[in-house]
Amino acid sequence: MAATGSRDDDFTAFVLARSARLVHFARMLCGDAGLAEDLVQTALEKAYLRWDKIEMADPFGYVRRAVVNLHLSWVRRRPWRERPSGDAAELDLFLEAESDPSTGINHQVAVRAALQTLSRRERAVVVLRYVEDLTERETAATLGVALGTVKSANARALLKLRTSPELTEAGDRP
Repeated sequence: MAATGSRDDDFTAFVLARSARLVHFARMLCGDAGLAEDLVQTALEKAYLRWDKIEMADPFGYVRRAVVNLHLSWVRRRPWRERPSGDAAELDLFLEAESDPSTGINHQVAVRAALQTLSRRERAVVVLRYVEDLTERETAATLGVALGTVKSANARALLKLRTSPELTEAGDRP
């Protein structure tokens, strides 16, 4: 993203163009719509403070990594925090379903439930690899881990997802 106007104009254009994608990414990462919005908001606040220093070639990558880091640190530091017991965003799923609403809802609920069975690292790897379509190297760089860590976490996650009762019952397989 090239600097074409003022800092505020550039940042506003970035937020308008990419915030929906960031929220979707965060929602897949954490499984909770409210927390996803909070993670993106906090990441954008931090990005705004450093906007002049962020490499303009890939501001989305910078903010995406901030979302991942915030998610991982939020979970680590606050294990006592209240956790949602159900998916309050099921109404949103209805609006997202394309042709047959019940099929779309069932599919999305099954995928989200299966993702919640993975560890934080495994879920982050799966979301970055298959939702964000990053390579193994890009995923490793985003998470700040070794390439081998990404490969092994991905293999464990896919094995869990293949045998996941949530996906087996819904007729979906990764």
